[in-house]
Amino acid sequence: MSKDYRAEGAEIDKRVGALFKAAPAPMKPYSQLVSAVSGDGALSGGVKELMALSISIAIRCEDCIVFHLRAALKHGATRDDVIETISVAIEMGGGPSVVYGGRALAALNALAE
Repeated sequence: MSKDYRAEGAEIDKRVGALFKAAPAPMKPYSQLVSAVSGDGALSGGVKELMALSISIAIRCEDCIVFHLRAALKHGATRDDVIETISVAIEMGGGPSVVYGGRALAALNALAE
């Protein structure tokens, strides 16, 4: 049985939205930080999302994988871009990143349909 990554992404958005409402004081500056670093600069926003995806795999954060994969795809990341990103995560994170890289590939397959 495959996961419903679209539903999982919506659930992540719901949980994060609830946190923003519950703790606006710390979440507002966090949101400003995200905006400041995620936009286009020397690196494009899409490249930054692929970087965040790679880190998400290496640190084994499944919700982060779904979140940043969706964002990378919205920025136009291709299947090859994502697979190469997974490979970098495996280089940096070793064996556990192989497992979470597999999760990222499953999410890619589901979200790219």
